[in-house]
Amino acid sequence: MAHRFLARRIWTLSVTDVRCLPSSAVASSSFSTSLHPVSSRASFLAPSRTLAVSHAVRRAVSFNVQDNEDFTERVINSDLPVLVDFHAQWCGPCKILGPRLEKAVAKQKGRVAMAKVDIDDHTDLAIEYGVSAVPTVIAMRGGDIVDRFVGIKDDDQLDSFVCKVIGQ
Repeated sequence: MAHRFLARRIWTLSVTDVRCLPSSAVASSSFSTSLHPVSSRASFLAPSRTLAVSHAVRRAVSFNVQDNEDFTERVINSDLPVLVDFHAQWCGPCKILGPRLEKAVAKQKGRVAMAKVDIDDHTDLAIEYGVSAVPTVIAMRGGDIVDRFVGIKDDDQLDSFVCKVIGQ
C-alpha cells in the first residue's frame, strides 16, 4: 500500500509539473520519450521541493532486515548483542510486542540492537532459525543464539530478558 501511495504521489507531482510548463516547452520539434525536451523538464528534486534532512548522527534503536546479506552484516557480524524480532503484518500479538520490545531496547541506550524480520518476506530466515510461531524473539551475540522466547511478554519480563542478553 505504501508503494501505491508513493507512486500516486509521484504521478500527481509529474502531472502538476507538466501542467505548469509553458506550452512552448511541451510542444517541441525534437524527438523525445517525454512530453517535453530535457532542457525544459521540471525537476522533482528542485530546491523548493526537497525536504530538510537532519545530518545529526544517530544510531537507530531498531532496523528492518532487507535480505540475507543485510541480516549477515547487521546481525551476525554485529559487535553488539542483537534481538531479532520475527513477526508478521497480520499478527495481532506481534503488533503489541514490537513497540514494547523497542522500548526495552531503547532503555539500554545503545548497548543492544534490534532487528525486525517479517516472516512473509524472509521465509528462508524463519526456517533457518526454527521459527514456527510468531512473535518469536531470538537473542544473538557474536552470531550465536543466546536465548529465545515465543509469544507476548509484559514490560518487566522484556526488561529482564534484555538485561540478561547484555549480561547485566
